[in-house]
Amino acid sequence: MLQTLRTYWTTALLCLLILYFGIHALTGERGILSTGERDKTLVARQAELAALTRKRTELETRAKLLTDESISADLLDERARALLGFADPRDYVIRVGP
Repeated sequence: MLQTLRTYWTTALLCLLILYFGIHALTGERGILSTGERDKTLVARQAELAALTRKRTELETRAKLLTDESISADLLDERARALLGFADPRDYVIRVGP
């Protein structure tokens, strides 16, 4: 009697382990049922990466224009006005809030 219970005990334990890992394979953080959510996150992150790449390219281009070898007078004037808070008499100034 004790020998048959020991045999069933081992089988029951193995079945519970298989069930435990099967449930986590389906519903876990990286499970089969969460692939849709991961795909949505991936698409959002790829869009964010593309936007950041475009912004970096633009900033690199602007930085190249401000180097000593090839300085752009228009860009230098724009940055000086923005930093000092000045405006050209021909500019239209629109104040937005405090």
